[in-house]
Amino acid sequence: MMEKEFGLNDIVEMKKQHPCGTNRWKVIRLGMDIRIKCEGCGHSVLIPRKEFTRKMKKVLVKHEETNE
Repeated sequence: MMEKEFGLNDIVEMKKQHPCGTNRWKVIRLGMDIRIKCEGCGHSVLIPRKEFTRKMKKVLVKHEETNE
């Protein structure tokens, strides 16, 4: 199985949409658990990394890091 690559501040699409009607989530915390924030209503959810990688469909917008 290919490892899905995602990073902090990336916008991802999950397999199931949020009850508010949108399917865009922003990754706001990385670690053993991943915190994602709904782009539609602002609700945030903390889920285990293993469950997140299983439920994530694809990365919609990759956050570009700037070296300053």
